[in-house]
Formats: sequence, C-alpha cells, structure tokens
Amino acid sequence: MSEQIVIPSDLLPADGRFCSGPGKVRVEALEALAATGATYMGTSHRFVTVQFKVAELRNGLAEMFAVPDGYEIVLGNGGSTSFWDAASFGLIERRSHHLSYGEFSSKFAAVTAAAPHLGDPVVISADPGSRPDVQAGDDVDAYCYPHNETSTGVIIDPTRPDDDGLVLVDATSAAGGVRFDPSQVDAYYFAPQKALASDGGLWLAACSPAAIERIERIAASDRWCPATLDLKIALDNSRKDQTYNTPSLATIFLAVEQVNWVNEQGGLEWAANRVDTSAATLYGWAEASDYATPFVADPAHRSPIVATIDLDDRLSADETVEQLRGNGILDTAGYRKLGRNQLRIALFPAIDPADVGALTACIDYLAERLAP
Repeated sequence: MSEQIVIPSDLLPADGRFCSGPGKVRVEALEALAATGATYMGTSHRFVTVQFKVAELRNGLAEMFAVPDGYEIVLGNGGSTSFWDAASFGLIERRSHHLSYGEFSSKFAAVTAAAPHLGDPVVISADPGSRPDVQAGDDVDAYCYPHNETSTGVIIDPTRPDDDGLVLVDATSAAGGVRFDPSQVDAYYFAPQKALASDGGLWLAACSPAAIERIERIAASDRWCPATLDLKIALDNSRKDQTYNTPSLATIFLAVEQVNWVNEQGGLEWAANRVDTSAATLYGWAEASDYATPFVADPAHRSPIVATIDLDDRLSADETVEQLRGNGILDTAGYRKLGRNQLRIALFPAIDPADVGALTACIDYLAERLAP
C-alpha cells in the first residue's frame, strides 16, 4: 500500500462502519444491552425475562412488516444457511424453483440439488449484476430467491407467480429496510446481523398460514429430519417465545432494540425512505463520477440497501479500501468471489445518510491523490 493518506477530519463520517454483514450495530443498542447488568445475559432462555424479549421481537417484527392475519414469526438457531437446510426438510415437498444470480441465491439451489429426498430443482440463472425472472409452473411446489442478493447488490420485488407453490424469500440483507408486500411471500426469512443491526446465530421467518400448514403436514409424514433443523419444533417453541436450545441472547436483545427504534420512527416505510436517501446519494455520486460506476446497469435492479460500485483501472479498489480503513472507515471491500475492482457499501437503516455523503467525499479525496 502507498503511504497512508490522512483524510481531513471535517470530511470523515461520524461513524465509519459500512459493512454489508455483520452490519453496523447502533451504539445506543449496545449501551442498552450493557445496562441490563445481571438481569438478562447469563439467564436461562426458558425464563420469563428472555421469553418476554423474544415475544417483544416477534410482535415488533409482525408490526414492522404489517403481516396479514394468520402469519406467525418463527425463529430458530443458526443463520440463513441453517434455514436453507431446514427448508429442504420442512417446507419443500417435492421440487423447488430457484433464481440464481449471486453467491447466496446459488447456495440455496445447491442445498436442494443435493437433498436425496427431493427432485432436481429448476434453477434459472443470470450473470452477477443482473437478475432472472421467476417462471411459474415446471411442477414445483416452492419458489426460492433472495429479496436482495447481498453479493452483487441486485434487488427483486417478491411476487407470487401462482397459487400452488410456496414463495420462500431470503431477506437477510433486506428485512427491516426494504419495502415488500408480505401477502406475496410464504416464508420471509432472514438472519438479523445486517439490516436489523444485530448479531449472528439466529434465523427469523414471517410464515404464512400456507407455510405453517406445510410445515405441520411434512412433520406428520415419515420424512426424517434432524431435530435442530425441524421447522415444526421451531414453530412449537416459537409459540412459547423460546427456541429449541439456547440462542444468542445478545442477538435477540439487539434485534429488539433495532425493531423498536424503527417502529418508533414510523416503521418500515420510514426505514425504507432513509435507505432510499442513502442510495440516491451513493448512486448519484457514482453516476456523476469519472472513475466510479454502479455495477448493476439497470437502475430498477439496483439494491437500495447494498450498493456495488465499480472503479476504473486508474484507482485500485484494494488500495482505496485500505486507505479508508486507515482513516477509520471500515469494510467497503467488494465481495471477494466476484473478483472485481469494486467497492461494496452497506446502506442499512442504522447508517446515517449523512455518513454516506461523507463517505463519497472521502473517496473523492483519495482518488485525487491515488489516481490524479
């Protein structure tokens, strides 16, 4: 790396965390967790203190998402990768349909392709930076794709292609920051360490009555399933405001803090507007720049919550990332497997839009010195 460039303090963001996962956790939430002292951390997850917190999270998410009557918030240990495995046992009956347009969407397709009790999935692929369309039919009973493909910064609006298959949407980097119609989704599942400004070790899912019926029907069949991936066990425990075994209590607490903060400010619409403001700032800057370009060519496909920005050959992304880090601006590197000269910048609700504007000024400051 070149000699460290010191960015003037008046250009720096107030908070330099722009990681796409785990994302920024608000300091106020961390202080609230610390203030619980000996009353929360280190207590049993089957004790009322924790159960009340789980109930607060489930109710807060139902309010934030404005879920229709009959939907339930289910939770379990692990992250989205664990939910993929669980869904292959407890939500997909015969065969699934997948959209594959990045690292995370392709991984769920690989799970169902490897499952010996399921038929070969239908997989519709697109190059990174673009997205395919759901194709109804093909004798499938589940449609699977991410709301936001975190690896590439591509967004897709969840829609129901037909009335026969369940719609399973991975919302890990979108939940709590991007608008959607919950009636179009049967399992809107996510880990809370990104837009929900919490930590890992947990998955949550807003499940429709149709999804719940399928979970219960498959559980009553002769299909074997490990207990830790059994969605019926997760459902039963969620209704008791607990998990099958000990969860990360800090993750639950921090997720509650974020959900309550968003709901107090005006709910999902407020959070989405805040994210949109950040996205307009960042994409507008890139489009006006002579060295930066939005990676996703179609503006309608650009994620408002995880932005990928290509840099031209004059400016090394690796050098830029390291210079930013030396100035306290963290985790702006592109997704490693894309292998592009690229920045990837989270725009989660916890990130102040003013800090996004400051980030663009800092990158310009570096570019003037690294790529004159």
